[in-house]
Amino acid sequence: MERKRRVAIIGAAASGLPSTRHALLYGFEPVVFEASDDIGGLWRFKTEDTDESSVMKSTIINTSKELTAYSDLPPPAEFANFMHNEKVLEYLHMYAERWDLMKYIRFRHKVLNIRRSVSYEKSGKWTVHFRNLETDSEEEEEFDGVVIALGHHCTPNYPPKWPGQDSFKGRIIHSHSYKDHRGLEDMVCIVVGVGNSGCDAAVELSRVAKMVYLVARRGAWVYGRVFEHGVPYDIFLNSRFNAFMMSILPESTVCNYLENMVEKRFDHANFGIKPAHRILGAHPTANDELPSRIASGMVCVKPNIKEFTETDVIFEDGTVAKDVDLVVLATGYTYNFDIVEEGQLIKVDRNKSDLYQFVFPLETADHNTLAVIGYIQPLGSVMAVAEMQCRVFFDALSGRTRLPSKDKMMMSVKMKRKEMARVYVESQRHTIQVPYTPYMDELANMIGCKPNLATKFFTDPKLWYVLLFGPNVAYQYRLRGPHQWDGARDALLTLQNRVVSATRTREPPMAKKSSGFPYIKAIVVLGVGTVIAYHVYHKHSSSHDSVGLICCWNPHL
Repeated sequence: MERKRRVAIIGAAASGLPSTRHALLYGFEPVVFEASDDIGGLWRFKTEDTDESSVMKSTIINTSKELTAYSDLPPPAEFANFMHNEKVLEYLHMYAERWDLMKYIRFRHKVLNIRRSVSYEKSGKWTVHFRNLETDSEEEEEFDGVVIALGHHCTPNYPPKWPGQDSFKGRIIHSHSYKDHRGLEDMVCIVVGVGNSGCDAAVELSRVAKMVYLVARRGAWVYGRVFEHGVPYDIFLNSRFNAFMMSILPESTVCNYLENMVEKRFDHANFGIKPAHRILGAHPTANDELPSRIASGMVCVKPNIKEFTETDVIFEDGTVAKDVDLVVLATGYTYNFDIVEEGQLIKVDRNKSDLYQFVFPLETADHNTLAVIGYIQPLGSVMAVAEMQCRVFFDALSGRTRLPSKDKMMMSVKMKRKEMARVYVESQRHTIQVPYTPYMDELANMIGCKPNLATKFFTDPKLWYVLLFGPNVAYQYRLRGPHQWDGARDALLTLQNRVVSATRTREPPMAKKSSGFPYIKAIVVLGVGTVIAYHVYHKHSSSHDSVGLICCWNPHL
């Protein structure tokens, strides 16, 4: 009997679990190394401050449950559309139990180093050196492939020190170490950074602190999690139709539309948070409460810090925050691949590395037996994207998909990097950005699982409409191709019910029957509008794939 090829998977969280699932589907034997005593990674809240990343106690996921879900396990209807971190962890446990993954995980096993085996040149094999934290013993094992699934929220990024910072007598921490507001009551706090973590921390602190200053060095465009009629914003925005419109409309037109939409909620300039860049020039910030906290005076938006004194913080506009107790640096993360040959094999420079499709390091393109999964910042769910990445890796490792030459891979890396530089403001945050739908389709085309809309138009018009105008959820990629799932069609057609069930927990009196998402009534209008828009803007068109998520020409979704 032929020996099953073994694959080492480093990490048992949102990227490692689907990697384990698909290793099994492709006939590999997965061995999962997890340093902690449970699955979940950063989604498992930890009260103690450790090297492991952890969500804040109050963290709510920024993508809706349907866009977050893996392709073969729709979330329960009763789960909130935007899940609390405990529910995300529960979903990950459901996934692990549904596919019987726990038995492949070695808990309390920390990988110390991964290196090319002696036979690597011929075999492509890897040697994994790890420590059993229970016995404090170290061992090595050889594997046919390796998946690094630790995520990119690894190492806190600290900005250069400000003048006087070393003499400051208050506390300075990274948001990595911020857990909740307990013990911070009646303090004067400063939060640096207006990304998701910074705004979440500022809002939470503002309920108990004496005063919170939010430092918006560059500013930000802030979305609410729900749009018209309470529909989750990513369901409202994220469809193939929108991606198509993005490819034919001038970028400025889309920016005008979206900026007008978010400005209706609150005027970013009047609230002191408006950036110089257009709305598509940076990763969006999602926060429902920030406008009301600013309006109530409990959060005061400020420009960058100029300097510290022993007790105060002076901002660049000359204003002063007196008697500051705490500064939270919500300044993001950096990543590295030091775990692979002490960082000497896969190079990372200012958060940039040469990864084909953000999966395959060019340094190992001779065999492509090592993958990094989830080191990406999509305009959508990381979980769904990570799942698609590991499908591509195992399809290639099995020999079913043939990857391009190293030269062609390098060309692809350079093109994506050039497009990111064109679209986004220069920042360490914008080195691993991808547009959700175009990127998912690109990966799906590699393994033959992109849905065939032309065929569905004639054979299943109801499904065709959902595929084109509905949210581009991961179930779409199980309709065909390797490991297609018989339940995918039903998961797509019942999505509306799961979204509504999460909030309609009481039937209002004399409720008018709602059609939910009235698909059919807009077909003619949208079809005609598409044709007109194409002809009007065709001469201006260029590829804007890097911002493919953010367009909402489908107001009924």
